[in-house]
Amino acid sequence: MNVSYRWLNEYIDLSGIEPAQLAALMTRGGIEIDSVPSRNLGVSRVVVGLVKTREKHPDADKLSVCTVDAGTGEELQIVCGAPNVAAGLKVPVALVGAKLPGGVQIKRAKLRGVESQGMLCSARELGINDKLLPKEQQEGLYILPPDTEIGRDILDVLALDDSVLELDLTPNRSDCLSMIGVAYEASALTGRPLRLPEPAKELYASEDKTADHIRVSIRDKELCSHYSVRYIKGVKIGPSPLWMQNRLIAAGIRPISNVVDITNYVMLEYGQPLHAFDAAKIAGGRIEVRLAREGETLVTLDGQERKLEPHMLLIADAEKPIGLAGVMGGLNSEVTNDTVDIVLESARFDGGTIRRTSRQLGLRSEASSRFEKEVDPGRVRDALDRAAGLMGKYAGGTVAEGIVEEVVSEAKLAVVSIALERINRFLGTSLSSLEVKTIWSRLGFEAVGTAEGVWEVTVPTRRGDIVRDVDLIEEVARLHGYDEIPTTPIEGPTTTGFLTKPQAIRRELRSLLAGSGLSEAISYSVTSTGSVRLFPDLNGETEGHKPIPLAMPMSEERSVLRTALLPSLLEAVAYNRSRKTGDVALFEIANVYHSKEAALTGLPREIPRLAFVLHGNRTASAWNRAAEKADFYDAKGILDAVFERLGVSGRIAYEAAQPEHFHPGRTAALKLDTENGTETIGYVGQLHPDLQREFDLGDTYAAEISLPQLYEYADASIVYRALPRYPAAERDIAVVVDRGVEAAALVAAIREAAGELLESARVFDVYTGERLGADKKSVALALVYRNAERTLTDEEVTAAHDRVLEKLEQSFGAELRK
Repeated sequence: MNVSYRWLNEYIDLSGIEPAQLAALMTRGGIEIDSVPSRNLGVSRVVVGLVKTREKHPDADKLSVCTVDAGTGEELQIVCGAPNVAAGLKVPVALVGAKLPGGVQIKRAKLRGVESQGMLCSARELGINDKLLPKEQQEGLYILPPDTEIGRDILDVLALDDSVLELDLTPNRSDCLSMIGVAYEASALTGRPLRLPEPAKELYASEDKTADHIRVSIRDKELCSHYSVRYIKGVKIGPSPLWMQNRLIAAGIRPISNVVDITNYVMLEYGQPLHAFDAAKIAGGRIEVRLAREGETLVTLDGQERKLEPHMLLIADAEKPIGLAGVMGGLNSEVTNDTVDIVLESARFDGGTIRRTSRQLGLRSEASSRFEKEVDPGRVRDALDRAAGLMGKYAGGTVAEGIVEEVVSEAKLAVVSIALERINRFLGTSLSSLEVKTIWSRLGFEAVGTAEGVWEVTVPTRRGDIVRDVDLIEEVARLHGYDEIPTTPIEGPTTTGFLTKPQAIRRELRSLLAGSGLSEAISYSVTSTGSVRLFPDLNGETEGHKPIPLAMPMSEERSVLRTALLPSLLEAVAYNRSRKTGDVALFEIANVYHSKEAALTGLPREIPRLAFVLHGNRTASAWNRAAEKADFYDAKGILDAVFERLGVSGRIAYEAAQPEHFHPGRTAALKLDTENGTETIGYVGQLHPDLQREFDLGDTYAAEISLPQLYEYADASIVYRALPRYPAAERDIAVVVDRGVEAAALVAAIREAAGELLESARVFDVYTGERLGADKKSVALALVYRNAERTLTDEEVTAAHDRVLEKLEQSFGAELRK
């Protein structure tokens, strides 16, 4: 919203307050002013002059020699090249010594041998945006009205000695989309009284009645709550007064004609959009507010044919649409130079409907922007009367008596209750009752106190943003001054911020995995119906669960919520591989979504998981070594590091497994020992060769585990132990057992038999060969015995070691390899 400082002075005395000071005051009060440009871009010593004579230049076909009366007491001879110069015109005259925008200075000069004592000016030479001028003023000299006083400073005539406040309004402050609304704001901030127009006093008496000429009806009452018209007879279409044109230009609106300019002027003044119809073009003398019908079209004032849809609100006569309600009028009812009688409209339309129509048609107007923001609903009649009075005065029309209207609901004043104690407690102030009531008064709010010490504050219709007591508190704060609100320490209990256990674990996992050489991936939570069927039995959680489809999917590839993370990671690996990135190590920590319902009646389960994928080489080749491919033990090693860091290594066991889409001989299930028994929480292994070919991948190793169980049993605290003070005793053994015996079972048996003296047991070799037999293998283990309090004797170590050998023989039929 562009606000002319000179125009604003008409409603409130701003003497002593410079435009920049007013802008600072309004910004501190919550209405941000982007800038305050001056309309004078460097014009001085330019006055109104009368061209008395005009003769052709003797030596130049396109130049004229003019005699000009500029009120200086002598006639000036000025050479002019404008094609529209003529005797009898009043135009801007730059006297000798004048300055124009761009650093131009006017001096005495000779043009083709003829002396010139000044310059006749166009609008562009005065720094006026000629695109905002009437079409006839956009080329050649700026022609001033015949009654303009000769010698008068052009800055005053064209209101160039003015500044424009460029308001950057938030959507809730639609009251400042009008000059009167800004005047109310300036009055509240400065404490100075308002001088508002009185529309009813400006209307001429007439025996003719509006009801004799036009009828109105609202068919779709939920979309239009108030529709009013006045009838103006005998208008004479012509230019609007220069002062009105100046104000419209300052606001960024191009003057067109007196009738159209008056509707725009009143819209800027009151914030209430208006529209003038040519009464002769309204069929049947009837106006109806209704929704568009299927297949209807309308050519709007911009000459474009608009295809209308049933949700668009129209103004129609007895035969056809004549306007898009709240957006733009129709060309078939346009006011032209032949117009004699006017039907003037003022209404209140539903903002959401206007917004939808405006956006769909790409047709945004000053009117639509105001209806969208729900401007003052109480100004419908006042704006109508104001515009009708101006048309009677400046368009020569006779205003018929009365308003024809249909009112579905009158604008209601909001009443908000608030107590002084709540205001002061909220703001941390100690304002008195008188100070607060003074603020209400400056805002134009009526406040009535009750016996309980509570005010009932009646809010004018122009302030539709005030509906709760906190809105009133905000008004007190900004009018009292934000910088006057004391700074007070925070009171009450405070809680130090911290991470929940799951959050801390996820953060630790990200750090650990990134440190292990993996890159974090963030993939879509939605995938295709084909991908969601991969790994259906992962963790035993998805059995019986159904894919959850989206109501409005972006595409077939993004149509259902994922039930596992690995499919998304495999897509990422395939994407990288197709772009010549062969070595990929990715991980993701995210949720999957499970539900047993085909059609959701409740929210699905969101299960946090960790998944990672290793593809290609573990290490790249170099001059001194060959590349090493990633394998199962790389994936297992990453999980070992994870479990150790979370303090659950003792609860985890790896068991051979054959889940779907994993390699049947290179995959292990992850078993977690819980209070309720052993639970499978995920799998680690190589992908099935068929799946690898489907994604066009080589050997790929992956793991996916469920995190809720780890959240429950994890203990990520770091435990420090003293370095051992006493020596250890090491014993190596190699036992021959059946091939089906797992090394983990041997280690578990050794720990059980050796007791507290055993510090560690590690498998360092596995051998199979013909000498052992087809169904046998040799497992070599390194055992370390230590006592933290003293040095062990050979007898103690031997006794413990014998128990180990006996246990292995009894449990597995193990024989010492010789």
